[in-house]
Amino acid sequence: MKYIFITGGVVSSLGKGLTSGALGALLETRNLKVRIQKFDPYLNVDPGTMSPFQHGEVYVLDDGAETDLDLGHYERFTHGKLSRFNNLTSGQIYEHVLQKERRGDYLGKTVQVIPHVTNEIKARMYAAGEGVDVLITEIGGTVGDIEGLPFLEALRQFSLEVGKNNVIFIHVTLLPYLRAAGELKTKPSQQSVAKLREIGIQPDILVCRTEQPMTDDMRQKLSMFCNVEQKAVIEEMDVRHSIYELPLMLAQEGMDKLVVEKLGIDASESDMSAWNSIVRRLISPKGGECKIAVVGKYIDLQDAYKSIYESLAHAGVGNDCKVRVLRVDSESIEKDGAASHLEDVDGILIPGGFGDRGIEGKILAAKYARENRIPYFGICLGMQIAVIEYARDVLGLDGANSTEFNDNTLYPVITIMDEQKDIVDKGATMRLGSYECKLIDGTKAIAAYGEPVIHERHRHRYEFNNAYRKRLEEAGLRIAGVNPKRDLVEIVEVVDHPWMVGVQFHPEFQSKPSKPHPLFCAFVGKALERAKSKK
Repeated sequence: MKYIFITGGVVSSLGKGLTSGALGALLETRNLKVRIQKFDPYLNVDPGTMSPFQHGEVYVLDDGAETDLDLGHYERFTHGKLSRFNNLTSGQIYEHVLQKERRGDYLGKTVQVIPHVTNEIKARMYAAGEGVDVLITEIGGTVGDIEGLPFLEALRQFSLEVGKNNVIFIHVTLLPYLRAAGELKTKPSQQSVAKLREIGIQPDILVCRTEQPMTDDMRQKLSMFCNVEQKAVIEEMDVRHSIYELPLMLAQEGMDKLVVEKLGIDASESDMSAWNSIVRRLISPKGGECKIAVVGKYIDLQDAYKSIYESLAHAGVGNDCKVRVLRVDSESIEKDGAASHLEDVDGILIPGGFGDRGIEGKILAAKYARENRIPYFGICLGMQIAVIEYARDVLGLDGANSTEFNDNTLYPVITIMDEQKDIVDKGATMRLGSYECKLIDGTKAIAAYGEPVIHERHRHRYEFNNAYRKRLEEAGLRIAGVNPKRDLVEIVEVVDHPWMVGVQFHPEFQSKPSKPHPLFCAFVGKALERAKSKK
């Protein structure tokens, strides 16, 4: 087993997750089996209860774990399936340590950060690496953060235990560009590495985030002051078009070759042909262009719908076309009407969400898509919105709603699951993880998937109310997919429409640039048809 630890310095949000994912992708091109995990120093047990304003998207795994959005990058860049063991928080560690203390597992000893907390961190590293050639671990936060110190101390101890020839440390740092001086500055990076060395960790590779190209003199200076080989000072400039250019950029810098050499791995030469094809389709698509409106209430937050935006880009790769995303605030639709924001779009997507803010705007967007025969894709809440709109405007159930938004609605076409009614705790209590869905013959869903049974990831409390199923089907809302064990409606389609599909699950969590999700591909394909028909 070989281990790679990735830390960050100077500022947060440097792109450690993307660097980890891109490095994993590079090592996979050398036929190595890679797994990536994230250690987060915050005290929340997981990000499931955190606001999108604080944390961005919550990414859900097959086993139902609610995790950091960086795990989405890991799964998109690499082929490994991750589990709850690949995202560790301080909250989980302290919860486990205190449970053991209450049981008496420590036999009356004083429980301390060293060794008890650091032992828990190391135990997770040993367990998470089973069955792979290389385990990449990203440490959240920035070197110097108080809450991150136990993790760094655990890494120091771990490197001694497994042998330094089996471990490398990669430090991602920022070279700020001062416009007044007209130059990049290395001093913050020097200080960041000095902080790491105080802890007892010497970086083997320095990845320098920068807006401007580095000079050879700058590499030499960083090499000397940070005690890193000059060839191990890696330039990581901002990508021009897409994050999927990053593996190519790092390959050009020789990062994978350097990692393999330093770890003493006998690996095959890399084959970048697949990544070259993906990037070509992203930068220079041959199949035209379509415009997709994403109608939500967190459209100003870059990371709130991260997997949605990435899946649309993947579908562009799959259709060899350019997908332009228009972010539309659902509350703006409530104020201005749907036409003023959606008139010239080729497809409308409503993503998942919670709470009643902006709901009526989303319903208006679904109505506009249905009446104007614009391709529509509703995901989780977006599926429920389509059902509510159809019940109100086609079936004539005035005031139909979800009990999430109106407990007293006369027509609860969406309602809370029975097992959810008495739950008080918010964390990890929803319907979470991968569930089976049986597709119905003759539907758009089965045409997209090309197989009768699928498995998709869920994150919700409310469901389609089967009490209205027959009436809605008779009115033209087709049930296209059902969970066979519990007879829960998973997919709905409007029969008399080019492509209006709603799914209760989150397909965006299983889309990759190398394997775009079939529903996103079908949706973008229909939007592309509409765009071409307007010319």
